[in-house]
Amino acid sequence: MMKSVIFIPSRKESTRFPNKPMAKILGETLIYRVWRIAKQVKSASDIIITTDSIEIKDHCESFGATVILTSTDCINGTDRIAEAFKIYKQEIDIVVNFQGDAPLTPPWIIDNVLHAMQKDPNILIATPMHALTGQELHRFLDNKSKKSLTGTTVVFDKNHYALYFSKGVIPNYRTPQNINTLFQHIGLYAYKSETLMKLQSIPPSNLEQIEGLEQLRALENHIPIKMVEVDLKDRSSWSVDHKNDVKIVEKIIQAEGELVL
Repeated sequence: MMKSVIFIPSRKESTRFPNKPMAKILGETLIYRVWRIAKQVKSASDIIITTDSIEIKDHCESFGATVILTSTDCINGTDRIAEAFKIYKQEIDIVVNFQGDAPLTPPWIIDNVLHAMQKDPNILIATPMHALTGQELHRFLDNKSKKSLTGTTVVFDKNHYALYFSKGVIPNYRTPQNINTLFQHIGLYAYKSETLMKLQSIPPSNLEQIEGLEQLRALENHIPIKMVEVDLKDRSSWSVDHKNDVKIVEKIIQAEGELVL
C-alpha cells in the first residue's frame, strides 16, 4: 500500500483574517480542530502541521502535533507543503494537503480520497466534492448573493475530472430558479509526491491569480484533477475565510454536534 502523509498548512498573516489559525471556535483553536480531524483518518501514516509562525508552532506542539517550520515566502498552501515535504526527507507516495481552515471536514472524506488514489494509480491529483441540494443549496446561494468568497464550485467531465473551479456559481444557470444541484469543492487535495513537486516548480498561472484558487494552476498546465464525490452524511461543510465565518461554524457545531472528540 502506498504511504500517505497529511500536511496541514497554517499561515499566520492571512490578508482576510490575520492570525486565523489561532481563532477560537467554541473554545478550541481552529488549527487544533483541524489537526484533531486529521488524527481520525485511518489511511494516513503521519500528520504534519507546516507553518511560518513560531507562535503557531509552539501552540501546535503544546497539544502534541508534529510541526515543520517553513519560510514566509510561500505563496499558498501547496508551496508551503512542497517546502515542508523537502524538509521531511522521508519517502512518501501520496501527500495530502488538508487546509488549516476546514474544521468541518469529516475524516472519512479524506479516507475516501485516499482510497480513490490507492485504487487507481493513474490519478495524479484527487480532491473531493459534494452535491449541494435543498436547504444547504439555498444557504450557499444566499451567501453567494451577498458577494461572499466562501465556498468554491466545480464542474467536471463525464469521467469526473475537473473542468473548472470558481468562487462564483458554476455552471452559470441562465434561469437561476432552475438550480437544484451544484457541486461544491471541499478544499483538500491528495497528490502523487512527484506531481506535487512538478506543480510547485510551475509559476502561478493566470486563472489561479484571477480566482485566487491554487488548483487552477494544475488545470492550466494540463495536470488532470480527479473529483471524488463524497457523502457528508448530513454534516454541513464550511470553511473559515473571514471572521464572520467563525460564528457560522459555531452555529453549525451547536446544531449538529462535534464532528470528532
